[in-house]
Amino acid sequence: MKGYDNYFLPVDDMDSAIHYYANVLGLKMKFNFADKGMAAFHVGDEEPAIILKDINKHADAKPAIWLVVDDVPAEYERLKAKGVRFLTEPFKIGTGMSVEFEDEFGNRLGITDYSR
Repeated sequence: MKGYDNYFLPVDDMDSAIHYYANVLGLKMKFNFADKGMAAFHVGDEEPAIILKDINKHADAKPAIWLVVDDVPAEYERLKAKGVRFLTEPFKIGTGMSVEFEDEFGNRLGITDYSR
């Protein structure tokens, strides 16, 4: 694991959540894909963002931390061999590959690479 990628937080009202994070917390928007159920906010000069996930479009959304790896398929196989149970097979995203899993305590984590 090389570093943090993003922090995902579920919300049930995207418009209100965007207003809160932008106008109350004063965070700068990184991207707004509300039509796809996601909006992201910078935290200072950090690259990892807080990404709001609309539970009306992503019913299974839970708070999640994604970590950066060199190669998602390879890390997926390594972790799977150690008994990690993934929620899906690795999937493509705009910047590379990702996959999510839950630790033994119910916390959601994901791994992602920047292979694209």
